[in-house]
Amino acid sequence: MAESQTQRAGMNTRVLSALQGNSVAVAVVLVVLFMFIPLPKFAIDIAMVMNLAVAFIILLSVVYLRRAADFSSFPQVVLLITLFGLAINVSSTRNILIHPVVGSGGRLNMAGQSEMVQTFANIVAGDSVVIGFIIFVILIVVQMLVVTKGADRVSEVSARFTLDAMNNKMFDIQNDLNAGLITEDEARARKARLSQEISFYSAMDGSSKFVSGNVKAGIFITVVNLVGGIVTGMMAGLGPLDALNAYAKLTIGDGLMSQLPALMISFATGLLVTGTSTGDMLTEQIKKNFTNDGSVYIITGATLVVLAAAFHNSASVVLLPVGAGFIYYGIIERRAMNKSERAKKEAENAEKNAPKKAAQEEVSPLILTDALSLYLGYALVPLVDSGKGAELLERVKKLRREIGLDLGLVVPPIRIRDSIKLEPEVYSFQIRGVEAGSSRLKLGYYMCLNTGNVPKDREIPGESTVDPTFGIPAIWLPESKRVEAENAGYAVIDSPTIIATHLTNIIRNHAAEILSRQDVRAMIDKLKETNSVVVDEVMGGQNPFTYGEIEAVLKNLLSEQVSICNLVVIMETLSDYGKYTKDSWFLTEKVREALGKQIVMQYVDDTKKLHVINTTQAFAQKLIDHKREVAGKRPFVAFDPVDWRKMISAVSTEIAAVRERNFLPVILCHDDARVLMKSLLERDMPGVVVLSNSEVMAAGPEVRVEAIGEINAI
Repeated sequence: MAESQTQRAGMNTRVLSALQGNSVAVAVVLVVLFMFIPLPKFAIDIAMVMNLAVAFIILLSVVYLRRAADFSSFPQVVLLITLFGLAINVSSTRNILIHPVVGSGGRLNMAGQSEMVQTFANIVAGDSVVIGFIIFVILIVVQMLVVTKGADRVSEVSARFTLDAMNNKMFDIQNDLNAGLITEDEARARKARLSQEISFYSAMDGSSKFVSGNVKAGIFITVVNLVGGIVTGMMAGLGPLDALNAYAKLTIGDGLMSQLPALMISFATGLLVTGTSTGDMLTEQIKKNFTNDGSVYIITGATLVVLAAAFHNSASVVLLPVGAGFIYYGIIERRAMNKSERAKKEAENAEKNAPKKAAQEEVSPLILTDALSLYLGYALVPLVDSGKGAELLERVKKLRREIGLDLGLVVPPIRIRDSIKLEPEVYSFQIRGVEAGSSRLKLGYYMCLNTGNVPKDREIPGESTVDPTFGIPAIWLPESKRVEAENAGYAVIDSPTIIATHLTNIIRNHAAEILSRQDVRAMIDKLKETNSVVVDEVMGGQNPFTYGEIEAVLKNLLSEQVSICNLVVIMETLSDYGKYTKDSWFLTEKVREALGKQIVMQYVDDTKKLHVINTTQAFAQKLIDHKREVAGKRPFVAFDPVDWRKMISAVSTEIAAVRERNFLPVILCHDDARVLMKSLLERDMPGVVVLSNSEVMAAGPEVRVEAIGEINAI
């Protein structure tokens, strides 16, 4: 017995879940069937009650909304409820015309008619069909010309202005993100909310047409209902006046049952599209707006009292108490406002009279500089003006993401500010308050680079300049000559691209300076979520690493633009060799060997061939013999000035020969000499790549090495 009850309960649960999951589909099917299949009057009554109840629910839901766009399904709901109401109207009309109102002996017989239709007809019309029709027509006019037409117009305007303001709002969000005022998650949430608002108001512009169309369809059905009913009644034996009286009342009842829910939907639409995005409910907004000053209510109440004294009739009985009530409420509001103002003034006085020491401490004992900041002269401010496109903001966001993915470094937000200290057309990029690069731009002009593709006879005269990123000579040309320059073969670059490219180069070259200890901790905490074992080995155990020691290794890698994305391999290598030493440069070389394939694959050609400049064993040994070490510093070589010049000359000669053949200079040397070779070239040739034999071996047999030069000992 208990088992059968359990089975029935489970069956009921599954049926209920199926109905809930497919409620919209079932409702759509029923709406279609209502229009074609005759329904008994009890089914029509139930449908009318449901239609009325749903209209109330929608209206009250709108009243309690905080933001219009939160009711994202409203346009679809309006469409469904409108079609549902029309289907009921069609079914009710069919029921009125099918069932005759003439009984035996020529008497009226309403037994076959809907109870809801008869009830509403009797409430509104009573014994007078004329009064009923007048009230019905007034309701139709109010709905069509006031509520529906107004909501339709507001929906159209709201959609238009929302779409027009979309770009500006998007740029504002992006500017706040780049300025560090909001996080990435907050920016995504604000963009998602903005996208939701745009979709909502766009859909509302169309759904309001359904509401106005429903009113027109209801009027047409009412007219058809009345004319058809009179004809049907006369054919059944009623006189013209009797037929008009009988079917007019039914028409009024049917029309009211269809138009009353439609009126509430129109009202809900109007409330929704005229709402604000403050986040307050309608009741909260009204309360806030009407409780600013009690003087308004006092003046209103006094006016009503004066009118009561002037009229000297029964109207004074109503005016006097209402006016007194307003005066009383206004006095209460004034007292509350005065109390609030006094409290505010006391707080301000307490703040002003606070001890100077507290005031000084409140200023902030620690002034933090921005990690990354871009300062613009006032002439360059339009580059970040949201009202004029603000293309630079989007470029900055993209370069932060691209550098982060490439180097594994989370680039901090770049705070963009204007500066009166700079010349009008100058920008300056700073890292932790220290300038890392600057240049001059000309708005309305394009920087044009001759990359060797411009014939001599097609060169265009212009103001000379230098590309700030690569130091290539260039010229400034006005926008009117852009097409001419492109056709001539110049590389044409606009101002936002110049700044973005320059910033990218600066950030890559200074990535080690940008990485902070706090960033290292955040990276390790994130890694621990998926690789807790290796993190525990490095940070715990018998020889634990500090964040500073890990930071030193990561900075060494970034100083040569080695990506630290593969943090797992880096931490595993630290775990393997940390038991022997904590020397950051020794550990860096071991990490480079572990990342050998990642490093080498950056410099191979399409056939996976690596073109290198070899160093002889004698050259490597000479570097090792002159090795010097200072605690915390990179190992370096100490030559006398004469030998130093000879070494640099030998290396630069081979590098120049390689560059003439259009190869990237990559020097391959012994493992122990790699860091020394890099130190030797750091000042005079910082961009030269130096690889060790172990790094190339780690790349695997698919990488083929071809020597295109050799450096011998001097």
